[in-house]
Amino acid sequence: MKEKEIIDKTKNPITKKLLINDLKKLKLKGEVVIVHSALSQLGWVCGGAVALVEALQEAVTEEGTLVMPAHSGDYSEPKYWGNPPVPEEWYQTIRDEMPAYRPEITPTRGLGVTPEIFRKFPDVLRSDHPCLSFAAWGKEAEAITADHRLDYALGEHSPLARIYERGGKVLLIGVGHDCNTSLHLAEYRAEYDLKIKIFGSSILKDGKNVWAKYQDIEFNDDLFPAIGKEYESEHKYSSATIGLAEAKLFDQKIIVDFAVNWLEKREN
Repeated sequence: MKEKEIIDKTKNPITKKLLINDLKKLKLKGEVVIVHSALSQLGWVCGGAVALVEALQEAVTEEGTLVMPAHSGDYSEPKYWGNPPVPEEWYQTIRDEMPAYRPEITPTRGLGVTPEIFRKFPDVLRSDHPCLSFAAWGKEAEAITADHRLDYALGEHSPLARIYERGGKVLLIGVGHDCNTSLHLAEYRAEYDLKIKIFGSSILKDGKNVWAKYQDIEFNDDLFPAIGKEYESEHKYSSATIGLAEAKLFDQKIIVDFAVNWLEKREN
């Protein structure tokens, strides 16, 4: 959405103070919260993504933990690229020459402006997975981002599982369950046949760039909107208007467990 369109649909500027007041309706203080958002859906925000991040931090407080995806989809196996694809004869050059993933430098890709701004904020930590990292700020940030392993990046050795263990929340602001990364954790836990693929990324090893290969499942987030719709029809959750956007707050453990059962019933 172009900025002129956003201005036209906004009666008054959306300020950080207004965002804080709206977010406080969801009672996020002290919680571990993974956030997915679309800044353009909030209306014209004075200060943009910076104002939204600061408002979220104030709502969660340092006693809680704010988490966002920090994925870098271009730091991945080029033969799987589809948006856009690259010529096959480029593959090996990309593997040989791609700069190594570095949490403090490597930009996010395809997530919107807010996660990219968030990862640069003071005291924000970022996990070590070169393609599917997460950024976190607050009390549990170090524990949530530590030991993010290459294999099965959104499974048991991922920040998603650490959020689950801590009874965390999922906050969707102006986006649907197609953006709900936590549902990937259910894909690993559901008992049905999974397709395993070999991926690769450029990482630093002993100070040198290395193309590291690793295993992961073939994700199917096309199912997530249906899972979310059915979950919302059967379970209670909190909601509020944040700026001009609809926000929904879910217990991550409950929705992940629901998704596990949903997937098993569908696939078996």
